[in-house]
Amino acid sequence: MNDTQPTGPGTDERLRRSLGIGRRGFLSTCTAVAAGALAAPVLGAAPVQAAAPGAGLAPGHDRGTGHALVPADKRGIILYTVRDATGRDPLSTSLPSGFRAVFAQLARFGYRQVEFAGYGQHPNAPGGANLETPAGARLLRRWLDEYGLRAQGNHGFIPGSWPLTPADLDTFEKHLEIANILGMDHMGTGGDPTSSSYKADWDVAADKWHALGETARRAGIKLYTHNHDAAYGFLLDGGPLDAQGRPTRSSGVRKLEYFLSVTDPKLVWLEMDIFWAHVAQYKFRTYTAHDGSTRQNVFDPAGLVTRHDKRYPLFHAKDGVVDTTSGQGYAMVPFGTGVIDYTTFFSRVGHRNQHHPMVEQDNAPSATDPAQSLTHARIGYENLAALRRR
Repeated sequence: MNDTQPTGPGTDERLRRSLGIGRRGFLSTCTAVAAGALAAPVLGAAPVQAAAPGAGLAPGHDRGTGHALVPADKRGIILYTVRDATGRDPLSTSLPSGFRAVFAQLARFGYRQVEFAGYGQHPNAPGGANLETPAGARLLRRWLDEYGLRAQGNHGFIPGSWPLTPADLDTFEKHLEIANILGMDHMGTGGDPTSSSYKADWDVAADKWHALGETARRAGIKLYTHNHDAAYGFLLDGGPLDAQGRPTRSSGVRKLEYFLSVTDPKLVWLEMDIFWAHVAQYKFRTYTAHDGSTRQNVFDPAGLVTRHDKRYPLFHAKDGVVDTTSGQGYAMVPFGTGVIDYTTFFSRVGHRNQHHPMVEQDNAPSATDPAQSLTHARIGYENLAALRRR
């Protein structure tokens, strides 16, 4: 990408035209996003110092002084954020539609990396509906190369069977082949290793992931699991047993921390969804110890990464504003317009050349504004690029 593009109102106008939306719709979207940044932070976190939505920062133009916390070649986005655009019928709209056109738009914003969330698109898009084949992967790779993008991962197939069935293993190996064609270093899933709270089930999950991780390593791929908030809840590993003979109390160890402790760092990696990790910080603050006492332990997401930094090659950079009505503490907003302190997070975890943050916003697609997800992707890039070491 050219890092000397002009900034200013003209940049906004070109974006508005490329997204096919009117001035009123573009300005109202940016105003709504800005309003979401006004809420107070949860648990004392300082608001991120982000670029204002619609500020007209061109790709590669980083605001502020000092080192960028996320180098230009590490700024990525998971395509789930713009799933409506990849799935859109190009014959029915002038908006970017299908993988190739979306890749072109993301590259214009400045992104250098993408994480897939499956390989399906609209049947009328170039290449057809199903690109989950070696031939489809070669086509995707050609488009990625065309626009200077690098694939870093995929939320794809993880076998449900254990022990693995031959059919599941064949499908898993096909996905490893696709990952290699696309040039990925990593391949993973959007789910937790298990939804259980019990140590025995996490032990089984560790055995399964060791087997899958070994298969992936032979293919030259690092296998990763993605977290939601529940994975950072407390493991039930002691105390009185319930009627099914299961433990009812905790030693204070969190489920995914236990998984880290019993899995081989050469076979199993993780992708922290920073938003959901902060939801876990809000939700899981106390536990019942083996002796029946109530104890407090507030989760520190950046601290966990710091202790296991090489096992967290990827992040989901997802932001939120305070919302205590949902029980989760946060409501999702475009990256950089919320209160999660990403300047401190990325400063603490360090090793900025080893991590791959992927902008994500689950609710970016809109039923009433078909351009919204790409507009929010652009805002996310600008704010990721603007992060500076304090």
